[in-house]
Amino acid sequence: MSDPHNPTDVTREQAEEAVRTLLRWAGEDPAREGLLDTPKRVVKAYRDWFSGYESDPGDYLRRTFKEVAGYDEMVVLRDIEFESHCEHHMAPIIGRAHVGYMPTSRVVGISKLARVVEGFARRFQVQEKLTAEIAQCIQDSLQPAGVAVVIDASHECMTTRGVHKRGVSMITSQMLGTFRDDARTRAEFLQFIGIHGGVR
Repeated sequence: MSDPHNPTDVTREQAEEAVRTLLRWAGEDPAREGLLDTPKRVVKAYRDWFSGYESDPGDYLRRTFKEVAGYDEMVVLRDIEFESHCEHHMAPIIGRAHVGYMPTSRVVGISKLARVVEGFARRFQVQEKLTAEIAQCIQDSLQPAGVAVVIDASHECMTTRGVHKRGVSMITSQMLGTFRDDARTRAEFLQFIGIHGGVR
């Protein structure tokens, strides 16, 4: 019997059979020619979509650089595209993340910031939690003077079902340290990512 507290205890065959069950529940015949390989494809896609469970995003920030000639101003990486999935309906969340931090004595390669976003996004999520997890991971790993994260995303659980409202996006933010305490620093970050005076 599978242990629900140990996801690795679920076999590929069991996962594929679960897909067949959903196909039957939807009114389809899993034995139909066009659907024969669908369970395998779905399970393979899940391995990709939810690969974030196989890594610790903080590991991407372990290697840092101290030779920055005293640089202590803001570092911002904006428009990091990501795909995630809503944990309530398992529907896609598609959006962009903007990440900034105020270094103290060390910086990290900018691609690693994108990998942190990706690591948390490739899990079942709610946007508020995703925003907070990215910010806290950067804060814990780099110990900067402050961290800022803004996420702008659309939720397919709202656009393809329920209220069916297209063209709607949700914005969340998490400000830590100087970004929370200093309105000027926060405003500078928002201006860098193109959110200024409520207009983008």
